[in-house]
Amino acid sequence: MIPAAFTYKRATTVDEALNLLAEHGDDAKLLAGGHSLLPLMKLRLAVPEVVIDVGGLRDLSYIRDEGSQIRIGALTRHHDIEHSDLLKREAPLLAHAAGTIGDPQVRHRGTIGGSLVHGDPASDLPAVALALDAVLVAQGPSGTREIAITDFFTDFFETSLGEDELLVEIRIEKNSAQGWDFQKFTKRAIDWAVVGVAVAGNRVALVNMGPTPMRAAGVEEALASGANPAEAAERAAENTSPPDQPTASADYRRHLAKVLVRRALEAAANRAG
Repeated sequence: MIPAAFTYKRATTVDEALNLLAEHGDDAKLLAGGHSLLPLMKLRLAVPEVVIDVGGLRDLSYIRDEGSQIRIGALTRHHDIEHSDLLKREAPLLAHAAGTIGDPQVRHRGTIGGSLVHGDPASDLPAVALALDAVLVAQGPSGTREIAITDFFTDFFETSLGEDELLVEIRIEKNSAQGWDFQKFTKRAIDWAVVGVAVAGNRVALVNMGPTPMRAAGVEEALASGANPAEAAERAAENTSPPDQPTASADYRRHLAKVLVRRALEAAANRAG
């Protein structure tokens, strides 16, 4: 498929990107690694008149130790997250999950910010960010603001990021002492997950189980009440609405969620420090 015609603009600074967003408004889309936006454009599910390329903003690519917190630039590549010694030590769930995304070509181009802003419920890193209880930093004309990850995903492919805002940073608390795990079931290694599960301590998030990335509230409630992994996993499909498709029915996904949550909780318990 061939995308509709568009105007290409390349931003060299964050301020320039924000000015271009303000100038073009709803007609513009930001391009980082391209693995989320370009497929939609080829299918003409996204038809921006202006594409603003922010992939060259290297000052938004970093992983920093800030005491009890780790700060990650929104344009940090999956490959860099996967191989970060700091993340392997202090937030291993994120490093591990980044290493399971797509293939090496995808991981060298895709960015954590692009994945989060795209808001795809079938994407891995939004669920991981939910399990890690991340805080996102957005920058706009009036300055910066923090957005709790639980308030970020609002609808199918929609987030609370303003049309004139740019995601600039992801903040997570160090959690190396917590049990963690990431499980997903795919038909091929490079495919989107049929279902996925991210666990960090007693926080559990689901991939591809509803219109948005979501926490498994029933599982978390069961864990807080003292349930064991098998008991808690039985509540994995509560209040979910997984897609019903020829490749995997909704009922199959609900069953698979219970299986993967149990496996992930058991693995996380074995890792707990």
